[in-house]
Amino acid sequence: MSTGPRTYCPTPLHSGLRFTLDDQAAGHLVRVLRLTDGDSVRLFCGDGHEYAGELCNVSKKGADVLVGDILRSDAAQPLHLHLGQVVSKGDRMDFTIQKATELGISDITPLWSERCEVRLKGERLDKKVEHWQKVAISACEQSGRNRIPVIHEPVYFADWAKASNADLRLILHPHDQKPLRDYATPASLALLVGPEGGFSEMEVLEAVNAGFAGLTLGPRILRTETAALAALSVFQYQWGDF
Repeated sequence: MSTGPRTYCPTPLHSGLRFTLDDQAAGHLVRVLRLTDGDSVRLFCGDGHEYAGELCNVSKKGADVLVGDILRSDAAQPLHLHLGQVVSKGDRMDFTIQKATELGISDITPLWSERCEVRLKGERLDKKVEHWQKVAISACEQSGRNRIPVIHEPVYFADWAKASNADLRLILHPHDQKPLRDYATPASLALLVGPEGGFSEMEVLEAVNAGFAGLTLGPRILRTETAALAALSVFQYQWGDF
């Protein structure tokens, strides 16, 4: 039981456990991939481990799985990365969450700001946060990651900035920037990224007063989703596991 497709299970896993797959997992494995009794799968539940699994009691209605041994475990990440991303339009936020997950993000907090063009409340907001968490889970499934980043409830950017206690706090804005090599190696880093129209000068001042230093990424203007992912890549190369 060491090969096969990889799938997420919300059920806490341990060797010897047998349980019924949820409809989404069963539909993919049985109806799409056409697996049957005795076929091997790989399972993860977000606890940092990947488990072997074997399908059983497969039918048109669903399937059970028997959990085997741990196949591998994620190493502890040297850098805890928390992205505060002002919500962007269309599928750009999905793209940012997907790729940030692949790059090893630990936490993502969607943010509101003055120039944010997306406004969600109540049930629509709840459904969107649930959707973003599914995007992160799917990215873990694809990338082989066994720990799922936390998608926090959206908040106003200044409240998030004031609450951050990361070792290093950076805002993507050319304010008193210094080379990354001049910073002591952080164990945790918070990155604040604005909307398509950028932060206002007053908002930048609020972030700076909350302990955020400026960061730019070369002479070109980057789209909000490009900037976040470029910065995360640089951080992982400089202090993380790249």
